[in-house]
Amino acid sequence: MVSRLPGCNSLVRFCQKLNRVKTLEADMMETTLNRCLSTLDLTLLGFGAMVGSGLYVLTGTVARNVAGPAIIISFICAGFASLLAALCYTEFSSRVPKTGSAYVFTYISMGEIWAFLIGWNVILEYVIGGAAVARAWSSYLDSIFDHKIQNFTETHIAKWNIPLLASSPDLLAAALLLVASIFVMCGARVASWLNHVFAAISMGVIVFILIFGFILADPKNFSAKEGGFAPFGFSGIMAGAATCFYAFVGFDVIATSCEEARNPQKAIPIAMAISLSLATLAYILVSAALTLMVPWHSLDPNSALADAFYKKGYAWAGFIVATGSICAMNTVILCSLFSVPRIAYAMSEDGLLFKIFARVNPVTKVPMFGIIVFGILMAILALVFDLESLVEFLSIGTLLAYTFVAASVIVLRYQTDKTNRSEPPQPNQSSPVQDGAGLKEYESFSDKLQLVERQKVAKERREPGQLRSSFEPFLPFLRGFAPGELVLVAAVFLVLCSVCLCSIMIFGISHLHLPLWAYILFIVLFAIGFLLSLFLIWIHEQHQKLTTFQVPLVPLIPGTSILINVFLMLKLNFLTWVRFSIWVAIGLLIYFGYGIWHSKESLKEPKPHNVVARYVVLPSGSLVETVQTVQPDSQDNMGMAEVTGEVSR
Repeated sequence: MVSRLPGCNSLVRFCQKLNRVKTLEADMMETTLNRCLSTLDLTLLGFGAMVGSGLYVLTGTVARNVAGPAIIISFICAGFASLLAALCYTEFSSRVPKTGSAYVFTYISMGEIWAFLIGWNVILEYVIGGAAVARAWSSYLDSIFDHKIQNFTETHIAKWNIPLLASSPDLLAAALLLVASIFVMCGARVASWLNHVFAAISMGVIVFILIFGFILADPKNFSAKEGGFAPFGFSGIMAGAATCFYAFVGFDVIATSCEEARNPQKAIPIAMAISLSLATLAYILVSAALTLMVPWHSLDPNSALADAFYKKGYAWAGFIVATGSICAMNTVILCSLFSVPRIAYAMSEDGLLFKIFARVNPVTKVPMFGIIVFGILMAILALVFDLESLVEFLSIGTLLAYTFVAASVIVLRYQTDKTNRSEPPQPNQSSPVQDGAGLKEYESFSDKLQLVERQKVAKERREPGQLRSSFEPFLPFLRGFAPGELVLVAAVFLVLCSVCLCSIMIFGISHLHLPLWAYILFIVLFAIGFLLSLFLIWIHEQHQKLTTFQVPLVPLIPGTSILINVFLMLKLNFLTWVRFSIWVAIGLLIYFGYGIWHSKESLKEPKPHNVVARYVVLPSGSLVETVQTVQPDSQDNMGMAEVTGEVSR
């Protein structure tokens, strides 16, 4: 029993290491990267990341197989769900203008191991996403030339039949990624300028699609004869919304780029709002034009827009659409190659990944090694792998990051301001009141009135995380919690209730085979728990001193975002969760093998004094621990020998 107690202390210290949070520098604008991106640069980065292959491939697939013309409603719902997550990202990016996106946001609020897992999964998201879009780009270009590129590759280079691998190597996709990596290595300005060119062409093609598409529109395609506006019903609209949600995942490239923004506090909210609005509007209008041009059931899922113009007899218009799709996919590839080295850079700067990823080229001011490594990795994946089975895997990492960011907004909003706590407060020499353990002296009666007024204001304006004074008479049992403690517990309970509620809604009837009364009962109970968690968070004081953008209606908006993200995660298939678990296990090996020992936060922790403990068993059977500090002087060895001798005796 005695020998186990030191092990318990070690376990506590180990858990504290896992949950230590990142301390921010005094000057948030200081960086080794180049702050050169304007609001326009960030807006086009976000727009290009969102309106890529999704506009030219996803619209046809969802309209043909999932929602029909009601894909318009699906995109509205998906845009609203994305807006909730984007608001949370905007608050953090404005408040903490550091590269790393969801990784940094989780690190400063939740803890180190959670931040590492989020960063690890976001890296995978960008790597697989860039490779998948490169393959889609290659396929789209190949379709323009009547698949002559693929036929040549299979005939003269290689062809194989291996599960999870493509039927032949995609040399075009691999070459595209390597060339794009070279441009990204030239610096943020070069990559941004190239993105401007492709985004401008893509936006011009979208305007062409809308004008010419609505000219060729036929309202009869929405008639009952063609299946009606919503042939798959409400369930089809919701399933379409779940799929369309992934078209908006690119907006976090703006958060990733905030350390290279000139004025992140102003530019990030504006860029996020404009890019998300433009992307949502583009998806809604293009979906309407597409389903009005041709009947939804006749769409080609692989190249719906180009094929629609071909069917209308305008082959030249189809060629323009194909050109726009290639330019749009180029922007997505650039955004992926732009973002993933910066996330690795942020993790390496904190000591959680290998130091080489934090090296910044002194000329171009970019993490050169990360761009090379991840560019080659994307090229290899695009070259040999059939990524269709892995595309859905992208969703789980993104949704998990959105969930943690939303929870982080709640936690930080109710935390006290910890900045400059290490500096001792400067005494106010002009104050007539001397606070402390000694006597309080007042020079006049007006000073007494000022003291009373200050005490009144202090009572009304409580610290963030404290129970509001208006609720104290009704909830006196909540007074004993430290500021922010109950909010953290309620936030964890909110996430658990969201998981349970969504699990019952999705699996209650089909997999758990619950009777109807039990199904309704569990939904009501977990819904009450979810609302109760929101209420317990809401009755505490929020942080009101922020001058940057703040998410409105906290905790309602972050809580709703958590619920939606959890619902969409549980809609993913079982194989996706298996792959996710394998990737997480690999990440944990890296963290416990390297990251936890090289974390810079461990260097900031106060060094413990050398102590020696004695355990004495009293006749009553209780155990008493006495601790003696060992002074680091010349007599240390002698003192240690004496104490050790006492313990051994």
